[in-house]
Amino acid sequence: MSQGPRSGLTAVSAALLAMSRHLEVRDVLKTIVASARELLDAEYAALGVPDDHGGFAQFVVDGVSDEQWKAIGPLPRQHGILAAMLRKAEPERLADVRQDPRFEGWPAAHPDMSDFLGLPIRYGDETLGALFLANKKCAKPQGGCGFTEDDEDLLSILAQHAAIALTNARLYERSRELTIAEERSRLAHELHDAVSQKLFSLRLTAQAAAALVDRDPSRAKGELQQVAALAAEAADELRAAVVELRPAALDEDGLVATLRTHTQVLHRAHSARVTFESNGVRALPASQEEAMLRVAQEALHNALRHSEAGHVAVVLEKRGAGAVLRVIDDGGGFDPHAIRRAGRHLGLVSMRDRADGVGGQLTVESAPGKGTTIEMEVPGG
Repeated sequence: MSQGPRSGLTAVSAALLAMSRHLEVRDVLKTIVASARELLDAEYAALGVPDDHGGFAQFVVDGVSDEQWKAIGPLPRQHGILAAMLRKAEPERLADVRQDPRFEGWPAAHPDMSDFLGLPIRYGDETLGALFLANKKCAKPQGGCGFTEDDEDLLSILAQHAAIALTNARLYERSRELTIAEERSRLAHELHDAVSQKLFSLRLTAQAAAALVDRDPSRAKGELQQVAALAAEAADELRAAVVELRPAALDEDGLVATLRTHTQVLHRAHSARVTFESNGVRALPASQEEAMLRVAQEALHNALRHSEAGHVAVVLEKRGAGAVLRVIDDGGGFDPHAIRRAGRHLGLVSMRDRADGVGGQLTVESAPGKGTTIEMEVPGG
C-alpha cells in the first residue's frame, strides 16, 4: 500500500466501523464497496450477491455514475471471471482482465478496466457474494498489475468482516419480517374476534328486516336502524385495528429508516428498480409519519402492480417545518379524470383521506405514457 502503517490501520478501522454501523443489507453492501475502493485506492469497485438462477440478486457499484450505470443495462450474469470466483472461492489478481481467457467482454457503455483484484465474500461454507476492484490509481510496472499482494491481504481482511456485517444485516431483516408476520397474525385474530361477531349480527338483522318489510314496516324500520348501528360499530372496530397497525419499525427507527427498508425489500422482490432518497427530514409527529408511510406503500403498490414501471423512486425531503413525499414512476401512467369517471380509484381516495386526516395535502400528476407522480406534503409539528 502507498499509505504508511498508521494511516493504513486508521483506514481499515474506519472501514470496519462503517460496515458495522448499518443494519439494512443494501446499506451494508454500499458501505463495503465504497470502503474497499477507498482503502485500496481503486478507480472502480463492485459487489455482486448471486441469486439461484445464474445471475445476481444485487449488484452494487462505486466509481460509476448513475447515468453510466443506467446506460450499461441489465445486471451481469455469473459467467467468466465472476463465475470462476464464485465457484472456486479463491482470489483473482490480474494485470489486465481483458487478456484473461475467461474474459467475455462487457457492454458498450461499460468503463474500460485493466488491472483487476477480486475475491469472494464467504461466511462458513456459503459464498455470500464477490467483491471486485479495478484500475489501481498508481504507476504500474510495465505489463504488471497495480494491485499488490499486500492489497490482496488487506482486501481479504475487509471481506472477512464484510461477511460478518452482511450476515448480521440479513438476520436483522429476517427478524423484522418475522415481527411483521407476528403482527399480522395478531391483527387477524383481533379482527376475527372483534368484528366477525358484529358482521354476523348485522347479517341476521338485515335478513329480519327484509322479512318484515311487507307485513310489518314499522318493525322493519327498527331493524334497519339496528343494521346501521351495527355497521357503524363494525367500522369503528376496523378503524381501531388499523390504527394499531402502526409498524413497530416506524416507532423504533422513524420514517426515513422504515421507508428505506421497505423500498429495499420491494427492490429485491420486483423486476423494477426501486430507489429511496431522503434529504434533511427530521422526526415528524407520529400521525404524520404513519400517514406518509401508508401513502408511500399504496403508491408503491400501484406503481409496481399496475404501471409496468422500470424505475420507481421514493423521495422524502424537508419542506419548512414539515416534509414532502414523492413516489415517481416511469410507467404507463393514466388519466386521473377518466379513472374518477369510471368509478375506479387506485387507492387515491384513501391516500387523500390519509393526507387530509393529518392536515396534509395530496396531489397526483399522471398522463397516459408519461408515468405518475404522487406527492404528499405534511406541515410538521
